[in-house]
Amino acid sequence: MEEARICLLGYPWGYSGRMELNQSMVGDALTRLKRAHGQLAGVIAMIEAGEDCTKVLTQLAAVSKALDRAGFKIVATGLRHCQDSERRGDEPPMSVTELEKLFLALA
Repeated sequence: MEEARICLLGYPWGYSGRMELNQSMVGDALTRLKRAHGQLAGVIAMIEAGEDCTKVLTQLAAVSKALDRAGFKIVATGLRHCQDSERRGDEPPMSVTELEKLFLALA
């Protein structure tokens, strides 16, 4: 089975680093994203069925929070990966400044 790969590419504009994170590194974030995917499908179904606005917004807030947490988890994993690279004496794939910008893009 091919490993899922998540890549932190130059987004938002101005980033030069590239760090590929495999599924074993971001398993928790991937689990959160899959859960959010299901929640979002539920929100869409609720809207299509004409559900109560309060219920829809409550579920939409849960989806938003799940996405935010997944993003923060990926950035935190990237930071640990870069720190581990530095400890081994290797050049980290991204600078702390680049990771900080990614973190702030999520905030």
